[in-house]
Amino acid sequence: MAAVQNLKGKDAVLDILKREGPISADSAGERLGLTPMAVRLHLYALAESGDATFTEEARPRGRPVKLWTATAQANAHFADSHSSLATDLIVQMKKAFGDEGLDKLLKLRNADLEKAYRAKTDKAATLKAKLDALAKIRSAEGYMAEVRREPETGEWLFVENHCPICAAARLCTGLCREELALFHRVLGKDIKVERLSHILAGAGRCAYRVTQP
Repeated sequence: MAAVQNLKGKDAVLDILKREGPISADSAGERLGLTPMAVRLHLYALAESGDATFTEEARPRGRPVKLWTATAQANAHFADSHSSLATDLIVQMKKAFGDEGLDKLLKLRNADLEKAYRAKTDKAATLKAKLDALAKIRSAEGYMAEVRREPETGEWLFVENHCPICAAARLCTGLCREELALFHRVLGKDIKVERLSHILAGAGRCAYRVTQP
């Protein structure tokens, strides 16, 4: 939550929607140290600008609770890694090299990423420490990554709340395929990495279950 603590007001609320949504105003206020009323003012302002929306969830007692999420439009407020340039380059590379050639380029790119990532993650003594190091790297690249633990099973979740290359990934599904393979190699051959949710499939975030035999 350190990144959120460096934000103020509406930006902090939008950030928490991106990371935690769907979330109620009360829960968001607890996370941010703001009153529910202050959060609601920001939420309605975000809804008016098209950056937030909500669904209502019935409760056994009282009125339904509004659960808020960031909209696709809100992605414009987060890192996009020069999406226009990336998509243009992918189109041109497909024309020049074909799908097979593009796949080779992606593998070369990921080989370089693996070296850069492992220079920091290989020093970690535990799986949790490796995941924390990977989350730090990916957050610096704009993925808003974090490590969570599933309360029911105790298994680790690696979560990316934003995709800064989403436009490019829609044109080139190999980016997501190679990303999953990259995580396998970086975390270790004995570590299982399973994608649970995918932004390109309409989910609010990409989430991976990471287990160690």
